[in-house]
Amino acid sequence: MIDTNLIKLDPKQVFESLKSKKYELNLEAFDAFELDRKNFQTQTEDLQAQRNTLSKEYGLLRKEGKEDKTLNDQIESIKIELDACSQKLTDTQGSFRDFLLDIPNLPSDSTPKGGGESENVKMRDFGKPLISGGKDHLDITSLINTEAANILAGSRFAVLVGKIAKLQRALIAFMLDKAEEHGYQEHYLPLIANAESLTATGQLPKFADDLFQLTDDYFLIPTAEVPLTNLYRDQIISADNFPLKLTAHTTCFRSEAGSYGKDTRGLIRQHQFEKVELVQICHPDHSDQTLESLTSHAESILQELNLPYQVVELCTGDLGFSAAKTYDLEVWVPSQETFREISSCSNCTDFQARRAKIRFKEDGVSRLAHTLNGSALAAGRTLIAVIENYFDQHSTIIIPEVLQDYTKFKSIEL
Repeated sequence: MIDTNLIKLDPKQVFESLKSKKYELNLEAFDAFELDRKNFQTQTEDLQAQRNTLSKEYGLLRKEGKEDKTLNDQIESIKIELDACSQKLTDTQGSFRDFLLDIPNLPSDSTPKGGGESENVKMRDFGKPLISGGKDHLDITSLINTEAANILAGSRFAVLVGKIAKLQRALIAFMLDKAEEHGYQEHYLPLIANAESLTATGQLPKFADDLFQLTDDYFLIPTAEVPLTNLYRDQIISADNFPLKLTAHTTCFRSEAGSYGKDTRGLIRQHQFEKVELVQICHPDHSDQTLESLTSHAESILQELNLPYQVVELCTGDLGFSAAKTYDLEVWVPSQETFREISSCSNCTDFQARRAKIRFKEDGVSRLAHTLNGSALAAGRTLIAVIENYFDQHSTIIIPEVLQDYTKFKSIEL
């Protein structure tokens, strides 16, 4: 949730900033909500004061053994009016909150302006693609069985078998070990989150259609970012503990409601997939540097796997809802002859912290922390990259050297 004071101080600047993110802020609606809220709040406070004054007066009369029916009727009348006004205030505050929850985070001043993906900015790259136009991962190995998954659950699922299943498990263990090397504390988390948790990190109410909903209040998690960030919901953190560095491997679930017809083949876009997530919670003055270090932690995995990749900074028009600044890591996928996103590393500034009430105290004043998150990495897409980049174009997938202690085998003969 953005700071409403920013809208009040410079509505035009906020409007233009959000417009660059393809969101048109209804300033008239904002002003109307603010006016109604102030009016109902003032009326409520005035009525409360009148009731308290008259109640005190009535109480003194009762002590003296006197009754004043007119005064009592006046108190009852004010109470009815107060209840009605309080309800209007509650309803207005609820509607105003729903209005604010729909507004995305403001892009950082350093985020490049642009209308969409084509205007993202390439920052750097690592390695050179050695294979182009090679076989697709499903054509390389039958140990990824989407037909069996289709029988079990439907499209956009996969069954991994034998050494391919173990290779994915090795990748996940390697990713967690790298996170630990960089100072992240590992967590084992629930795969179900309540609506309050998903609202705090920005998935609800905006992206309800992208979630798998179990009951009115429970959803399967779309990413470990949700439970990891919410571990500190409604808490005041000691600034001495910054930055908090958290990691977890979880299964993630996404309905992919907005991706009909996209990447239907293979492991690129699944309803269920494995991911290792990095989350940092830090002092606002340090979040820019924290984003750089978090991104480097995700990059180190690709570097040790010796997979060609590039780092792209997203322009304003391609930024996610909660993000102020984002770097995408894109790995080379030979069969598609292109780089595909394998991680998004984002600085959410105080946007999630305001929703989740994640605070710290500085000089006796309560302030909002900054939250950051990034994949390190999406296991399925990493598996694709390893299979396709390490396939010898004949009958063998070579296992990257850093994974061989995990897999206990050096190759997969097909």
